[in-house]
Amino acid sequence: MFKRLLNAVVQYIRKLDKQLFVFVCAISVFSVVLLYSMVRNEVAGKPSMYKIQFVCLCAGAAIALIMSALDYHKFTKLWFLYVPGAIGLTLLTFTSLGYKPDESADDVAWIDLGFTTFQPSEILKIAFIMSFALHLSKVGEKLNHIGNVALLCLHGAIPTLIVVAQGDDGTAVVFFFMFLCMIFAAGISWKYILPCVIAAPGAVWLLWSKIMLPHQKMRFLVLFEEDPMSDPDFATIAYQQYWGKLALGSGQVFGKGLSADEYVYVPYVQNDFIFTYVGQCFGFIGCVILVAALAYICMKIVADSRIAKDPLGKYICIGVFAMMFIHCVLNLGMVLGVMPVIGLPLPFVSQGGSSMISMFICIGLVLSTYSHSEKHYRIFYDANF
Repeated sequence: MFKRLLNAVVQYIRKLDKQLFVFVCAISVFSVVLLYSMVRNEVAGKPSMYKIQFVCLCAGAAIALIMSALDYHKFTKLWFLYVPGAIGLTLLTFTSLGYKPDESADDVAWIDLGFTTFQPSEILKIAFIMSFALHLSKVGEKLNHIGNVALLCLHGAIPTLIVVAQGDDGTAVVFFFMFLCMIFAAGISWKYILPCVIAAPGAVWLLWSKIMLPHQKMRFLVLFEEDPMSDPDFATIAYQQYWGKLALGSGQVFGKGLSADEYVYVPYVQNDFIFTYVGQCFGFIGCVILVAALAYICMKIVADSRIAKDPLGKYICIGVFAMMFIHCVLNLGMVLGVMPVIGLPLPFVSQGGSSMISMFICIGLVLSTYSHSEKHYRIFYDANF
């Protein structure tokens, strides 16, 4: 019995994507350190925020390890449970349970349970990755039949439109990007791509002139202003990015460290603008190392997709990659002032329990595809417990 258990554990460790898991955990621990420094230096946030982040880190890591030992096919087959559940929870934000963390925010994308709050769209992302990957794998070689393309587009449109109705434009972009990457990976035909490319300029014009609200347009227009803080029309919108860039540059090459006498104030630095605190504490060198680590995680997920034993595993990995990649690009872009502020956290770094756990669950899906990449492989298969 003991020998079989030991062999099962050794087999589990051998098949675990240790590099991916270690990198993800290292960045998450780095996040806890950053948040502790903010609390200690009275920069931002509640005194308990680094403790909550650490608990969510431990819970997320445990969930990812458990998921890596289970076959990802079992997760996706339960779509009839998690898809309605995720959509139902997200729709609760339109009820009295809907919560806006800040009165200046555009979106009501949280649920207030009294003792805690969470963002159901994080669950919806996971549900979409699994269900859409299953949908693509079921369609298979018949992907480019017009009826299947229409159903796949409807599948992608439902969660995207729900979060648009919430006012959460950033998350809507994430869903749209995941849809594009996954359907491209499945081999969508150019006969559908080309008309979309041709129609894109007209769609952008329609979106800008007829759909986008004035404050949404201002977030784009402010990016082209040389001195937005001198213009009353742009000063409020540019405020966070302006101080964010000052904070980012204040660390210069090597940073001020985690216990400096003074830090540049940035609103909500613990959330979407946490990269500015990395710049202050660790300078240009620290920022480059963090970006390189996040890039490695994204590339490792793509590499894992290439060794998946079936299309389902491949599409799951591509979906997780797309989510991670677009989060990183949009978050870093808005901190650097080259993209509008749309409220997306930096994966595994920004403060937020919902985001931390959901990201670890997605990593757990990737770990599962990696662990089960061999034909007929099952972890603990030979252990009779």
